[in-house]
Amino acid sequence: MALPKEPRQKMINIMYLVLTALLALNVSAEVIEAFRTVDKSLIKSNTNLETSNEGLFKSLAAKVSEAGVDKVKLAKWTAHAGTAKKLSDDLNVYIEGLKKDLKTASGLKIENGVEDFKMDDLNASSRLMDNEKKGKDLDDKLKAYRAAMLAIDPELEAEFKNTFPVEVDNTKDATTPSFRMMPTVAAVTLLSKFQNNVKNGENQIVAACHSKIGQVKFIYDKFAAVVGQSSNYVMPGDKVKITAGVGAFSTQAQPQITIGGSGAAVNADGIAEREFTADGGGNKSVPVTVTYTKPDGTKESKSYTIEYTVGTPGGAAVMLDKMNAFYIGLENPITIGSPTGWDKTNVSMSGGSLSGSGGKRTVSVTTPGKASITVTADGKSSTFEYRVLRVPDPVFKIGDGKPRQPTVSLKNQQFVRAELENFVYDTKFSITKATVYFSGAGFPSTQIGSINGNGLGGISGLLQRCQPGSSITFDAVTVTGPGGSRVIDGRTFTCY
Repeated sequence: MALPKEPRQKMINIMYLVLTALLALNVSAEVIEAFRTVDKSLIKSNTNLETSNEGLFKSLAAKVSEAGVDKVKLAKWTAHAGTAKKLSDDLNVYIEGLKKDLKTASGLKIENGVEDFKMDDLNASSRLMDNEKKGKDLDDKLKAYRAAMLAIDPELEAEFKNTFPVEVDNTKDATTPSFRMMPTVAAVTLLSKFQNNVKNGENQIVAACHSKIGQVKFIYDKFAAVVGQSSNYVMPGDKVKITAGVGAFSTQAQPQITIGGSGAAVNADGIAEREFTADGGGNKSVPVTVTYTKPDGTKESKSYTIEYTVGTPGGAAVMLDKMNAFYIGLENPITIGSPTGWDKTNVSMSGGSLSGSGGKRTVSVTTPGKASITVTADGKSSTFEYRVLRVPDPVFKIGDGKPRQPTVSLKNQQFVRAELENFVYDTKFSITKATVYFSGAGFPSTQIGSINGNGLGGISGLLQRCQPGSSITFDAVTVTGPGGSRVIDGRTFTCY
């Protein structure tokens, strides 16, 4: 900046420059983190503005088929909105390029998608924005952008001439001084602020264009079937109410709902309700299907199973010790309660077999579907129904199980495994065989190997050829465990 001739003012300005330089040389970690926080907030704000702008353009597009809309007027203001978007996108891309240049000048490194650069670098912004005149170029582009946006239409200029969010000083280069001796993280944050001004300017102009046509029409282009129940534990004679419908409901969705296998009427809010009386005892389930029409005219159906338990008042009870279902190939422990002595209690089962005696029993099942246990105490019978399920498929793993692993780690592995995740039973699966494909770096053409069992000895030679960028795909993985043999999903692991 130019120094005044008056000695006292000249001294004040020199002291200001010295103090600024001293401050810049002592940028604390707290200040750096503060700039990072502000930059994240600006980026999030820019994303929200972009979403708002997309909604405005969708609404403009929908008005083409809307009755009573002046099509000539619509075409004019839609074109103006498109011009505003093009001007804004071009400037936003330019500013994004400046941000990348600043980071690169500060030693940018990208690892696993995470950027790292010298955030407190005080030279990069001055060198790029001042010495290389990028600050002057940015200032010129901001001025040209403001002028072009206001020149889109005289009505827009009259409305936004004094309030347009991109402010400029046409008498000088007002941008470059803001970047001198500024830490890179602060310079990047300032550029994000310029992007925010541009996005905000686009939003205001596009919203104004839309207002010339009419109100924004909300387009529901995402639907979700909604199913609920009044209770998941009832006693015989209690009422159970099931509610089903479509989220973001529109009459155009034309929902068709079945509860318990039969159709249910839909009310004015797009909701169907069915109430019935609970009977029997044990676990119960009711199937619910919601079918609706999407905006593109296609049908989509969502199916759910509503589950609830019917208690037995003052009588027999069957409680599953671990899960709410019986699993094939496992010993399923249960506890049976009887209001009378065991000499007056009889327990039987269909769909499986029981072992043990008294209150502690073990259930074994072999076929998916349903099984029931009947407890007859003092001449009164209570039947409890349960689902019979296969044990979930295990997950194929090598090393730490992550899809990307260090090359040296993968090359040193000797075994693979199949692990059950988030399952209450302590049960194991063994790998019997798998086909293995090697591709990517180190493999000009795909190489194929195989393993028999958990060991990797059969492909050790191919493993040793792996390098950063190599991919190892295990396919047709066969395992043995509860319920016998099965084929599970394979997985691909990449070296880095």
